[in-house]
Amino acid sequence: MSARLNLANQPFRNHTLPWTIASIITLASIAALVFIVVKSNEMNRQAAMVERDVSALGQQLREYEQKMSEIRQALTPEQRTLHDAAHALVDRKRFSWSRLFADLEAATPNNVRVSRINVRDVGTRGGQTVADLELSVISKDPAEVTGMMSRMNQTGVFRADLVSQNPSRGRGEGAEWVIAVHYTQRKAG
Repeated sequence: MSARLNLANQPFRNHTLPWTIASIITLASIAALVFIVVKSNEMNRQAAMVERDVSALGQQLREYEQKMSEIRQALTPEQRTLHDAAHALVDRKRFSWSRLFADLEAATPNNVRVSRINVRDVGTRGGQTVADLELSVISKDPAEVTGMMSRMNQTGVFRADLVSQNPSRGRGEGAEWVIAVHYTQRKAG
């Protein structure tokens, strides 16, 4: 058994320090809670405003789509054909041929020569400009062409499928390969 011996006339007992620290922590917690509640209410108000704006824009979009449908139905078949042709022209104008050639050049090896590019279709799908092409390439080495098709498929902008292979054309040029290519143009930026 140990005895507690205190030889001081007035023993030191600091009861205010723990109470002060507890009071500061409590006040800080209350202030943080008030701040969180205020910010939460502010965020809820902003979310409600955004939701109202989205709802209003959705309603406006539905009204525009209805008007567009009414106008389209009022067109004669000849006018609809002209309207669709005008949209096709705008889609073709949006297509960047220089970007296609740069992407194609990056995927084409030195020993493969592109002899012909036949454009099947140009349009817009999912907000991106796309084109369906038919490439004729000439190469002495079939591995070069299959490697080129693999590189094209790995880029993410081309989807290349072999259509046909024509035997050697004479004069040592090599075989001609016809490749169907779906090209999705990268967004500018």
